[in-house]
Amino acid sequence: MILLMLGSGPDVIRCRDWPRAPFDRVIAINNAWRVRPDWDDLIHPWDFPPDRMPPATTPRQTIVTEADFVPAQNAHGGFVYAGATMAFTASYWALHHHRPRAIGYLGCDMHYPKGQSHFYGQGRADPLRPDITLQSLEAKSARLQIHAARQGCALVNLSTGPTRLTFPRGTCADLATATPQAFDPAAVTRAEHRESVLGYHVPSGRYWQELDRFNPAEIAALDALWAQALPTPPPLAP
Repeated sequence: MILLMLGSGPDVIRCRDWPRAPFDRVIAINNAWRVRPDWDDLIHPWDFPPDRMPPATTPRQTIVTEADFVPAQNAHGGFVYAGATMAFTASYWALHHHRPRAIGYLGCDMHYPKGQSHFYGQGRADPLRPDITLQSLEAKSARLQIHAARQGCALVNLSTGPTRLTFPRGTCADLATATPQAFDPAAVTRAEHRESVLGYHVPSGRYWQELDRFNPAEIAALDALWAQALPTPPPLAP
């Protein structure tokens, strides 16, 4: 199965005229359902405004809420380790629910320039908010990339502009032959051992209600372990 993951970055509108092939499913995050009508899954957080929801859905379209994605992200380590932004959450849900062979990302770069930051204008840049889980978007991206690779799934960034993702760049044509990215198994073992020792699990997903449990320095050190597991470690920019 090949998935197309749509975020709200300005370049997401490039896919409006893309043919449905080679995508088996199209997953829209938040407002991205507006980009093309043939989306299959719309995933949004609990505080997504009701007036921004689709006015109607077809029988084959699914709305994915925290009741669905919290257990899926918990199965991949939880929000503190995996990163609490919808691009990561939607990815872990897709890995858990659809078991894809490849995921192509468009408009999920988590880069927010002044001016038009989203395809619909200036939006709220969630990953730039003060959040203990998002000290390094690059490290969280590396962690996701490795989790996907261990499941046999290749992640490809279809966007062309600035990005915080660590995934290799590519085109739609590359998805059919994309292979999971390489990583250092020993480094992954060290990172997962550290996650186990820290025990920063919040089954409800509402980690912000337990912030006194988490040490930002420990999370930063854990991020560094995940980044080092890639052949070319990404810079750990805040």
